[in-house]
Amino acid sequence: MKKVLTASIVAVSMGFTGCASIMSGSTQSLSFQSVPDSANISITNRSGEKVHTGQTPATVTLKKGAGFFKPENYQVKFSKAGYQTQTVAVTGTVNGWYVANLIFGGVIGLLIVDPITGAMYTLSPKDVVATLEANGVAVQKGEKSLTVLMVEDVPPPMMEKATKISE
Repeated sequence: MKKVLTASIVAVSMGFTGCASIMSGSTQSLSFQSVPDSANISITNRSGEKVHTGQTPATVTLKKGAGFFKPENYQVKFSKAGYQTQTVAVTGTVNGWYVANLIFGGVIGLLIVDPITGAMYTLSPKDVVATLEANGVAVQKGEKSLTVLMVEDVPPPMMEKATKISE
C-alpha cells in the first residue's frame, strides 16, 4: 500500500509540472556587447518599464513571460557620446520544451504552469551585439581621438575648414 501511495504522489507531482519550467526556467541570461565597448544600455519591457541600465559588455537575466500566454518583449537602447543611438528588439517565442508537454503528458504544465511562469518562451537573440556608427567628430575636452569619415559624411562647415594634405 505504501508503494502505491508513493507512486501516486510521484505521478501526480509530475503531472503538475511543465517541461519548459523544469528544463529552461522562467528567466534567461542574455549577453549585450557593443562596438565600441562601454556603451550605455537601457532595457525596457513591453510595458515601457526600464528593467536594466548599465554599460557594455553586460550579462543580464530577463523574465521570459509578461503574463498568462504572453511572451515578454524588450527594447534595448545602446548609446555612447559621439555615436548614433541604436535600438535592438529582443522577443520571446515558444520553445521546444513547451511542446514536449504533449509527449510527456503534462496537460497542467501545458495549459497552466508553463504559460503562467513564462517558461514556455525563449528570448532571442540571446547574444545581442550592436555596432554603433560615429556621428562625426566628437571629442571631449582633454581627450585625443581619431575619427575616419568618408568625405561625403563630413558636415559642410567642417569641409570648408579642411585642407588637403597631399595628392
